[in-house]
Amino acid sequence: MQSIDKMNAANISTRRSVRQVLYVTARLILGAVFIYASFDKIIHPAAFAEAVYNYQILPDDLINLSAVVLPWAELLLGIVLIAGFWMPGAVALSTLLLTIFMGAMVFNFARGLDISCGCFSTSASEGPMTVWTILRDAVFLLLAVYLLFATFFPKVPLTSDR
Repeated sequence: MQSIDKMNAANISTRRSVRQVLYVTARLILGAVFIYASFDKIIHPAAFAEAVYNYQILPDDLINLSAVVLPWAELLLGIVLIAGFWMPGAVALSTLLLTIFMGAMVFNFARGLDISCGCFSTSASEGPMTVWTILRDAVFLLLAVYLLFATFFPKVPLTSDR
């Protein structure tokens, strides 16, 4: 009986360790993505404003404000995710932002607009948005959703305990 209890304890410990590694890895990857994505936009706000304008979604009055605020929000979110502070707010906000970004990209891709996503570079050399761009950002959104569930529902098992 004791050896079964020890095996169960070892299995639970191993699952917790794997979950912890997955959680930290997802946090670090998503944090690095947000930080990397913010740099060029912070350095070139006018070029990023043009990228935001090209999406043809926001009213003109909100374009410059978005172009200035979003990169700094991305930088702050990246730092917070990597540091592991304020995780409930950080994962909720990062999931919300990535959902909005994904929706805007899919919307404009479906409309056939030949624009750059502006995700990591304000340069025209980034090229137009493609299915690959959408799939890449979908992976980031999946990481954010994983972090959201792992943060808000930590007791829900990832696998069956049976």
